[in-house]
This record gives sequence, C-alpha cells and structure tokens, in this order.
Amino acid sequence: MSSKILVVDDLQSELDLICQYLTEEGYTIVTATNGAEALEKVNQNKPDAIVTDWMMPEMGGLDLARKLRKNPETADIPVVACTAKDRDVDRMWAAKQGIEAYVTKPCTKQELVSALRAAMK
Repeated sequence: MSSKILVVDDLQSELDLICQYLTEEGYTIVTATNGAEALEKVNQNKPDAIVTDWMMPEMGGLDLARKLRKNPETADIPVVACTAKDRDVDRMWAAKQGIEAYVTKPCTKQELVSALRAAMK
C-alpha cells in the first residue's frame, strides 16, 4: 500500500506539478488549497505526510504545522515545506514550527522526493 500524502498549495500549477512528481513515485495524493482546508482533509484522510506551501490565504503552511503539533492525534504527521522563501531565517523559523524538511521552489522531483523521504523516516 502506498503512502498517502496531503499536498497543500493555493496555486493550481504548483499543486499539479507537486502531485505529478509524487504520483510518479507511487504516492497516493490528497490535495487542499490552504491550511484550513488541509486541517479538514487531515481529519478525513489521515495522511502519512504533508507537503505544504508557506504563504496561502486563510491559513499558511506554518500555521498549519503549529495546529498539527498541538493536536496529539496529528502531532506526529511529518510536514515538508515547499516554498519560495529561501533565507536561513525562514528555514530556522519553519523548523521551530515543526517542519521536518524544507524544499525551495522551484524544486526538482528528486529534491522533493528526497525531502519527503527524509521527513517520513
């Protein structure tokens, strides 16, 4: 059985590309377009990991990670940030919010899959 990954991004083109990368690697994909929708999908689908954008309307990726960490039922779900933010301080801040791995957009399929696998170990 393949791992189920929740992919969260507000840009359809980015969402499509990330889903294509992960589907080609055999993952089962669930999608959401912001953090609030992602929280609903987490409860419905129990993903094995989450790949999320950082900046999105309603609720961004860091807020999503913080809310997941506060809930004992979701605290252990690995989260990978896939974002255009590329400063060291961004990476440090993401780690403090519970992000296990970090990929900077635009990313290759290999970069994304490697980060996801590292987060899921």
